[in-house]
Amino acid sequence: MEFVNKNWKGIALCLAIAVPSWILGTKFPIIGGAVIAILAGMVLGIIIKEKKTFESGIKFTSKKILQWAVILLGFGLNLNVILQTGKQSLPIIVSTISTSLIIAFVLCKVLRIPAKIATLVGVGSSICGGSAIAATAPVIDADDEEVAQAISVIFFFNVLAALIFPTLGTMIGFNTGSGEAFGIFAGTAVNDTSSVTACASTWDSMWNLGTATLDTAVTVKLTRTLAIIPITLVLALIRTKKEQANGEAGTKVSIKKIFPFFILYFIAASVITTVALSMGVSSAVFSPLKKLSKFFIVLAMAAIGLNTDIIKLIKTGGKPLALGFCCWAGITAVSLAMQHFMGLI
Repeated sequence: MEFVNKNWKGIALCLAIAVPSWILGTKFPIIGGAVIAILAGMVLGIIIKEKKTFESGIKFTSKKILQWAVILLGFGLNLNVILQTGKQSLPIIVSTISTSLIIAFVLCKVLRIPAKIATLVGVGSSICGGSAIAATAPVIDADDEEVAQAISVIFFFNVLAALIFPTLGTMIGFNTGSGEAFGIFAGTAVNDTSSVTACASTWDSMWNLGTATLDTAVTVKLTRTLAIIPITLVLALIRTKKEQANGEAGTKVSIKKIFPFFILYFIAASVITTVALSMGVSSAVFSPLKKLSKFFIVLAMAAIGLNTDIIKLIKTGGKPLALGFCCWAGITAVSLAMQHFMGLI
């Protein structure tokens, strides 16, 4: 009962945005319900001055319901396909993560950006946006203002990616009969899971591909998300050495806190599907779950839009934005170059 009292207003507000956005998305597939929900949420976020009563429900929708959407996508995906997609995209993932971290390190020195903000933006751009920032912040002892600034920068380029990448993909000449190439692009070049799903859903809607692009993009993104663990541990090791050199106690990192456990549920769902299909169960059984997943994505996008504070972002200053743009552009360019080199586009 306490959960309902605390969250129902925020969830209801997100639903009020998501339902018409879902309907409009079916009418205008070239835009897609996810993008419409983001934009509507951003507009309402500016109009609604007092959001305190909605905050808890909005946060629950943007985090938990998005994770549920990803888990539901696991139903209908064969485990062998997941493993093959993850293996195929691994060189691109390693290249894009390395690119973003190098750019963040260099520009931190050149532009004299505070090291903690540069680290958060670099890690957030290269791995999985807000989740990576949240996992990294306590390891490097970043304060709330630094976290908010980094998340605002990442969310800004997330929204841009969701809006322009499907059109960019068409201009570049991605295969419109299959979602594989664009799915890998979205999974490696877009920062946060939320915008990865929005971008892939739009491509599916544009070319009537069902969930083919979304399936690939989410698999690639979840493979990429696992990089949170080694990078966070390396940052903890660096900080520990500095603290010990200064005669302080070393920083301890909890694997339980940084490990994205919803990935395990996604894999479990795909195992169930793989076993069921091998026993002769029709794939049509999983269709309602995949449709529900796509609606949950639109619902989560409404919450993301409500959480995006454009005014606050503008006030954060030009240097973090410049860093975020350079990381974003670098990741995009390397992802496209690697796919071209591997013969995927």
